[in-house]
Amino acid sequence: MRIVLPSVLLIAIATGTAWGAPPPPAAPDIEPDALISRQATGDEGLVILDVRTAEEFSASHIPGAINVPHDALEARLSQLPELRDRDVVVYCRSGRRAALALEVLKRHGYSRLLHLSGDMEAWTQASRPVERSAP
Repeated sequence: MRIVLPSVLLIAIATGTAWGAPPPPAAPDIEPDALISRQATGDEGLVILDVRTAEEFSASHIPGAINVPHDALEARLSQLPELRDRDVVVYCRSGRRAALALEVLKRHGYSRLLHLSGDMEAWTQASRPVERSAP
């Protein structure tokens, strides 16, 4: 007996979307070392946007990052005009929320977008510097 799977299912399986894998980012990746280098130069054209929850951000975040949870981003864009003309590096824990946030930013005309390769999971696994803040 031969089983024929619909092509949509085959594509979902091949891309990993059938099991809840994060969608591909909507922006080019920036490697953690490249981000650290830009931070070290005091690059004024750079914003690091953490789209995790406030609790996750308080526990540990990339130095200099600002926190706007992905599900509040669209409502708070008017409070973040400085993002429009700067390179915005977006990250979350594993990539899923970052991809959603990048889509929101793109829809609203933000074009200088980057996704942190490996997100916070890779950042902390490599023992890169983090900050903590009071909840």
